[in-house]
Amino acid sequence: MAGMILVYRYRVKSLNGLLNKQSRAVNYVWNFCNDTQKHALKWSKKWPTGFDLNVLTTGSSKELDIHSGTINATCEQYAKSRSQHRRPYLRYRGRKSLGWVPLKGRDLKREGDAFRFAGNTFRVFNSRPLPEGKIKDGTNFAQDARGNWFLNIVIEMPDVQARPIRSGVGIDLGLKDFATLSTGEKLPNDRFGRRAAEKLAKAQRARKHKRHIAKLHAKIANARADFQHKLALDLVRRFDYIAVGNVAAATLARTRMAKSVYDASWSSFRNKLRYKAIAHGATFEEVDERSSTQSCSACGSKDSTTRPKGIAGLRVREWACSDCGVEHDRDINAALNILRCGRASPGVGILSLWGEEDVKVMSCASGSAGPPPRAVRAPPAIETSCRGRQSWQSERLS
Repeated sequence: MAGMILVYRYRVKSLNGLLNKQSRAVNYVWNFCNDTQKHALKWSKKWPTGFDLNVLTTGSSKELDIHSGTINATCEQYAKSRSQHRRPYLRYRGRKSLGWVPLKGRDLKREGDAFRFAGNTFRVFNSRPLPEGKIKDGTNFAQDARGNWFLNIVIEMPDVQARPIRSGVGIDLGLKDFATLSTGEKLPNDRFGRRAAEKLAKAQRARKHKRHIAKLHAKIANARADFQHKLALDLVRRFDYIAVGNVAAATLARTRMAKSVYDASWSSFRNKLRYKAIAHGATFEEVDERSSTQSCSACGSKDSTTRPKGIAGLRVREWACSDCGVEHDRDINAALNILRCGRASPGVGILSLWGEEDVKVMSCASGSAGPPPRAVRAPPAIETSCRGRQSWQSERLS
């Protein structure tokens, strides 16, 4: 049974010049694969596979002065990328392309805090220990926009046993607040890109060197990634089950909110949350968040006359259900509906959140077709205020 695949990233502090030279040879191999593919498109119907490209490049390692495993990995990655992108051929790698040197997992050896590859010892900044495990294919050296080289090690780890589900949370991602939890917590959006926009614009107007501008962009990306890593780790440690709405970032990126959507980077956060949940034995689920804002999390009504509707309803932050009278904060209400929708999914086992007694049916807030609703224990009496409704949720899920 396959284990969990993780990637550990280390900055290389030696032999950067050698990697620059090898990356140019890798570009030559990649472009040869592209030429071969174009020739196949012109003269035959059969597209060359990774194995075919490996046969054509046999014996070229001495001429190019790179390891044969690197040539094989380049050919296989070309064929894989061509299939994934469903394109007849790919872009050529040129002089301005960021450096990339792939290798086979079996060719990389550990030497204390350094790594041995193709007769060379690469020293790295040992930012965190590399766990014991099998180094897989897909491992590579990669260059960033600042010219720094990194070693990305793909390693296979044993699966972590899932924790029994005793606490859960629903998460509504947004722009005003980065994330709102079903427990009532609101996590502010730091807007890293907007905070640095003035400094970045000043550097661009002054026509500073591109390395300086790349450094500013990297600083923004690192700050955003650090925030998301810490938040995701905190959530998977606190909760056994996590349900996140599948907000369509690509759709919103075509609107006037595009800059804010890209700055929030919801997809990146969901990916971090997903793999950290697996690594810590928590259960992660991405659920359909349609109607999560307009549905009442107390009575389940979707036809309340006071619910926020359409574009004009985006300014409505609080509303009271016309059917049951419960007052809602729009984001907390959406997070509660997301949690409920997740609990209605098959095979999650959220029944343990409530126990086995005093069950009542709670259906998915999105109203999507699927299996019959699951039976879960009824929560205590819900008060008519949003704060009262949050209290039983936080007591039961903490």
